[in-house]
Amino acid sequence: MSRAVVFAYHNVGVRCLSVLLAHGVDVATVVTHDDNPNETIWFDSVAELAARHDIPVITPEDPNDSAIVTSLAALQPDFLFSFYYRLMLKAPLLALPNQGAWNMHGSLLPRYRGRVPVNWAIIHGERETGATLHGMVEKPDAGGILAQQAVPILPDDTAFEVFNKVTLAAEIALDRILPELLAGRARPTAQDLAAGSYFGGRKAEDGRIDWFRPAVEVHNLIRAVAPPYPGAFCDTAKGRLKVLRSLHPSGETGPHGGRPTLFARNDRLYAECGDGRLLRLLAVEFEGSAPSTLATGDQFNAFFGTPLPLS
Repeated sequence: MSRAVVFAYHNVGVRCLSVLLAHGVDVATVVTHDDNPNETIWFDSVAELAARHDIPVITPEDPNDSAIVTSLAALQPDFLFSFYYRLMLKAPLLALPNQGAWNMHGSLLPRYRGRVPVNWAIIHGERETGATLHGMVEKPDAGGILAQQAVPILPDDTAFEVFNKVTLAAEIALDRILPELLAGRARPTAQDLAAGSYFGGRKAEDGRIDWFRPAVEVHNLIRAVAPPYPGAFCDTAKGRLKVLRSLHPSGETGPHGGRPTLFARNDRLYAECGDGRLLRLLAVEFEGSAPSTLATGDQFNAFFGTPLPLS
């Protein structure tokens, strides 16, 4: 029986740990994170899954601390797996397993290496993403590719919806390759890093909408940061406007000559963007104004009466 140390968090961590257990891997320890009380926890718990299977769990602030490395080395793992664990693992940890350290990344490497790959893929209007199991080296997401599974990104998919697809893609990719990996027959393929891209993390402020951008770009930002992520927003004379969902623009142009404007027509809300095209807004909220939520064009007209400039 192969023995593994597993670093994991989030839904991908839960599903991939489940795959290891289903294949009879001896998971000696799970290293995960304590949930951040300031973060919206909408995903499943790796710690709870491990507890159900009587697997020891640790949540170190620094997994690379020498005492942690020593304690994990004593377990003599064959494999080290990282499934959406949020901290970088350094060379001493990566050197522990005798059959390699493997990470599951939420993109089709070498594209979208780095942080929050699902959100970045949507922002850039990609029509496909997926999950990649690859060898771990000190450079992030740069090791050889062992398995990949692609999924589509539809024009109105939000990050939450795409992340659910990527979670399933990760489960499929790992389940498919794991027998070969455990038997020592799997061979990774080197990445062509020059053919890919690397992106950093995102902050809530990065959800600020520039309405002077083309309607398609605004739509992609809205769906990339839609709840449970912090959301897209802008500040107006009536308060902060949060846009929770929009519909992919049809190409219809608006009545304001490309001047960004929020208005209602036929009980529907629209924003005219910088390219003059209309973006239909399916759900918005105004913070600091009543009513706090405007679900229809009639509500907008009742509250504001006239179009609202979005400059």
